Parts: sequence; structure tokens; C-alpha cells
Amino acid sequence: MASQHQPRKPDPETGDAIAALLLAWYDRHHRELPWRVAPRELARGARPDPYRVWLSEVMLQQTGVETVKPYFSAFVEKWPTVEALAAADTEAVMKAWAGLGYYSRARNLKACAEKVAALGGRFPDTEAGLRELPGIGPYTAAAIAAIAFNRPAAVVDGNIERVVSRLHSIATPLPQAKAEIRERMEQLTPASRPGDFAQAMMDLGATLCTPRKPRCMLCPLVEKCSAVIAGDPEFYPVRPAKAEKPLRRGAAFVAVRADGAILLRKRPDKGLLGGMSEVPTTNWTARSDGEATASAAPFLADWRRVGSIGHVFTHFSLELEVFRAKTGGDTPAGHFWSLPIDISGEALPTVMKKAIEAAIPGATRKTLKRPA
Repeated sequence: MASQHQPRKPDPETGDAIAALLLAWYDRHHRELPWRVAPRELARGARPDPYRVWLSEVMLQQTGVETVKPYFSAFVEKWPTVEALAAADTEAVMKAWAGLGYYSRARNLKACAEKVAALGGRFPDTEAGLRELPGIGPYTAAAIAAIAFNRPAAVVDGNIERVVSRLHSIATPLPQAKAEIRERMEQLTPASRPGDFAQAMMDLGATLCTPRKPRCMLCPLVEKCSAVIAGDPEFYPVRPAKAEKPLRRGAAFVAVRADGAILLRKRPDKGLLGGMSEVPTTNWTARSDGEATASAAPFLADWRRVGSIGHVFTHFSLELEVFRAKTGGDTPAGHFWSLPIDISGEALPTVMKKAIEAAIPGATRKTLKRPA
């Protein structure tokens, strides 16, 4: 008996019909996003800004649209051009990025802006040229080339992987299926409006062709989708069982001065959370535990345990015991004090905000005004 999920033979029809159906749907149902030039605006002669396309695509790596929106708006308000971002202070960029995660993206963002500024502020308009820039891999290069420069590049993100896997019933598990998915996307991408086509595929995956309970009857490609015809679209894409993430443990120490300032230090530029600020912690890493008691504090104080926090990184989970102490205000080498008025603006990753919040509820969420 044939497998229930045996792939159907590819439809000999070219991708032109699929592209036409999808673009017609996109013209009516596209998402309004702050970095996007809508089809009606393109029709009136507007053109995408490569800077905004690049910035949004870097921010959207491993991060959802709703999370990115306010960060994107804040960045373009502070640094409206790539030259402005190139000239910005690195610490200011890291602070503006705090909370988005995957902090190597912020360091690469600054390095890329500097390189583009050195090129006269013009991004290369080909995938190959874009790949030469810091922090731009195959996906981001294809997305910028298609959306900003109208190049017929095959753009494949997580949403598009899902759409193409279902459209063609690709039963090969990920990540082995990536090459086939990309090949299919190359066949589907039209010479006309490739940027809109890529964004249409993204929108389709985000709004209709969702991981669970896809709304297939609203999909413009429902009659072309072999997974729907086979009756089991949720089977695709096929993924191997997830390995359990290891749990690492350590401790975090929130030292508070009489005026409410909190002791911080900067992490090394390379490695996990590189270049970000943190409260002192023990020597936990992605591969090993750190000490989890007050005796491991970097200096003597009346440390009192205030709770514990958990955080999930890409490859491991972390549990930190949190200790708090009032101190006289000495500044250990390599550390600095951040006043209550400044702490919410520091380049603190989410895990460190959690640690501070466990010790001083509301500290990182306050927006205080300096006295006149």
C-alpha cells in the first residue's frame, strides 16, 4: 500500500499561474508593515529604500514581526539613513537593540552600515554583492535583492519553507529538504515583481498557511496545493524530533548603591550576548554550569537570595539564582554604576532584565525624567 504521505508528481504547469494567483491575492490582502512599500504605492512610482529593507530583514531574523515593529520605528527615527547609522556610537546601537536578542546581529549591523557608508551609502544591487557585506547571508541577500532591487532572487524564510513544502508535498525532513525547497522557489519566482512575490509568500505563510490549523479554504493556491489534495497539510514541512535542550545553572548578583544605582559590567564583544551589559554573574556558559551560591559573588557584601529566573537560549536553557545586596558604592574594576533614571536605557539583554526585576521589581521598565 502506498504511503499516506507519498508525494504527488510535480504539476507540469509552470509557476506563472501560481505567481499570478498569489500576486492578485497579495494586491488585496498584503500586510501593512512600516518597512514595506505596498503594491499601490509601487504602482504610483514609489521605490523601496534598500536601507529600510536591509534593516528590517536583519531584525526579522529569528524574531517575529510584532516584536520588530517598534524597534524598527525607533531605529529609523534615530538613524534615518545608513550613513547616520554608520556614524552612530556602537554603545548607542547596542542599547537600541537590547531586547531583540541574537546580539551578534547588532554588531554586524553596525559593521555593515560602516561598509556601505564607505561605498557611498549605496547597497550592492545583486545577491553576490550583498553577500560580501557583514551579517548578510544567503536569505538576507536574496530578500534585499528581490525586494529592494527587483532581482528575481529565490527568497526562502521559515514561512516560505512551509508554503513550498505543502504546495509540493516535500516529504524530505528539514534541514535536508532546504535545497529542494529553494529549487522549487527558484522555479516559482517570476521575472516580474519578484519582490512582491517573495513578500506575498511570506504573508501567505504568516496569515493563512500557518503551522497549525491552516486556513486552506481562504488560500489563493488551494487548488494547486498537493498537501491539501492529499488531505494533510499539517504534515508538512517534515521535521525531525527536537533534541532536549540542556539546562545550565548559575547566579546573578544585583548590587544596589544608596542612590538606587545598579552595578553593571560589559560582556566581551565576542561570544554569547557579546558587547551587552549585565549584572555580575558566575561563570556559566552554553556548555557548563556556574556556581549558584552567594559565596561565588565577585566581592563581599550582605548578599540575600531574592529568587530565581529562567531563560531559554537557542541551544540551552538557563536558570539563575538571583542575589541582592546594598553596597557602599565602590566600583570594582571593569564595572560601572547605572542610575535608576538610566537603567531602562542600558544595553541589557532580556535575561539580565529578568535578573534585575527579580531583585528590584519594575526597575527596568521605569521611564524616569531627568530634573530640569
